[in-house]
Amino acid sequence: MITAEFPWLTAIALIPLLAALAIPVIPDKDGKNVRWYALGVGFADLVLTIYTFWQHYDLQTSSFQLVEKYDWVPQIGLSWSLAVDGLSMPLVILTGLITTLSIFAAWDVKQKPRLFYSLMLVMYSAQIGVFAAQDMLLFFLMWELELVPVYLLISIWGGPKRQYAATKFILYTAIGSIFILLASLAMAFYGDNVTFDMTALGAKHYPLLLELFAYAGFLISFGVKLPIFPLHTWLPDAHGEASAPVSMILAGVLLKMGGYALIRMNIEMLPHAHIYFAPVLAMLGVVNIVYGAFTAFGQTNMKRRLAYSSISHMGFVLVGLAAFTDLGISGAVLQMLSHGLIAASLFFLTGITYDRTHTLMMDELGGLAKVMPKTFALFTAGAFASLALPGMSGFVGELSVFLGIATSDIYSSSFKVVVIALSAVGLIITPIYLLSMLRRVFYGASDGSQSNLQIEPKFWIDAKPREVFIAACLIVPIVGIGLYPKLATQTYDATTVAVTSEVRSAFSIVAQENPHLYSRGFHAPQFASQFSGTKPQPLLGTLK
Repeated sequence: MITAEFPWLTAIALIPLLAALAIPVIPDKDGKNVRWYALGVGFADLVLTIYTFWQHYDLQTSSFQLVEKYDWVPQIGLSWSLAVDGLSMPLVILTGLITTLSIFAAWDVKQKPRLFYSLMLVMYSAQIGVFAAQDMLLFFLMWELELVPVYLLISIWGGPKRQYAATKFILYTAIGSIFILLASLAMAFYGDNVTFDMTALGAKHYPLLLELFAYAGFLISFGVKLPIFPLHTWLPDAHGEASAPVSMILAGVLLKMGGYALIRMNIEMLPHAHIYFAPVLAMLGVVNIVYGAFTAFGQTNMKRRLAYSSISHMGFVLVGLAAFTDLGISGAVLQMLSHGLIAASLFFLTGITYDRTHTLMMDELGGLAKVMPKTFALFTAGAFASLALPGMSGFVGELSVFLGIATSDIYSSSFKVVVIALSAVGLIITPIYLLSMLRRVFYGASDGSQSNLQIEPKFWIDAKPREVFIAACLIVPIVGIGLYPKLATQTYDATTVAVTSEVRSAFSIVAQENPHLYSRGFHAPQFASQFSGTKPQPLLGTLK
């Protein structure tokens, strides 16, 4: 049948890119035709994505599906190789939803609309390419392609310090990308056959030292994107200067690329190195949670507060990936999906507030609930989801991570208590800074004494039907997943169970080869001692 042979993933990945190339020749004077065209392309690609997965994807299969592979540049081993499994499929749908809504949110762009919507569509294709690529060179190419639109979208349509924020973003992410290339080349050229195919790379047996260095390289690069402390400082600046539609994509999709890549490369392809790095991931996750929460509490700029909140919430992803349990990894994936929806909604609603008030400083706001009740209601729903209110997706994701690490039979009780207790501190601080933001922005009354707050009454209008629709498209799945988590978990359960099984098998192999490594505790420098001949010393007693 033609439907079985049709390159569905190639079509999904390339339609936005090819459509972007046609924008310069579209007849248009004021940007109206271009924005309708871009929205139509985004919506059509989202519909095609949903149809493809509905008709041709089996939720019960953990292996890759919709596999497409074509030789592209065989001289360097580059193949156009695409496929999806339970890790990538829901993230492709999330990308389509948030990018399409962000194009709709950018309805009032007047400055260079052709360039703006072209960059949005190019970024759309690059993001899907990252999640679907099965060739390391193709993955690297898509990863780099995504950087250019983000840089231009911030530097041209951003705030007063947009050049600084855009330059910082490109420097952090581009330098981090070097480690992807170095680690990929080291893995590809090891052994008798040179290959960049991810499945073949994962099947190779690497020396422990090479595997650890490759893992560390990937961790640095993906840690910039996630972001992991201390590689996070580009994110608050980027969010603070980016327009609301760009912030939606930054928080909703780009951060998830880092979490996805950690599972795909670090855990699946380098499981033995993951045994050594897992406690480090857990500790970095705790630092993210606590540091992000406390720093968010100290911000007076709404977007910077939400940016540090994202750093805190992505810490739960790291803790879940370190759990060695089905529930832990499942919770990490659910946290990525949940945070993508929640963060996109909050940044969009913050943009609505800024459009009316022309300020992001909470000290200059107050009393908006009276004049903007719809915005207030939607913002409250998003904030409640972010603080993990039961019945919302944020609660299910964070609870799964906590249960996953708490029930892990790998870590010692003392280590689990420390991780859970410190992570709980972040849970306590999160409602404080989110509810404080709601109180300062929407309650009380602005006394009008701030000289830089010049707001005409005509600007104090509530969310328009278009804006309510965009927010509702994000909040409805947030509530749906919160009330019935299987809506999300059934899409990736088969794959996360297979990943956990693979990691635990690797743990058993390492434990058999080095029984003293786990009998008295986890030794972070164990691999170094194997080459120096010295007896390793236990560190923190994290592993039984």
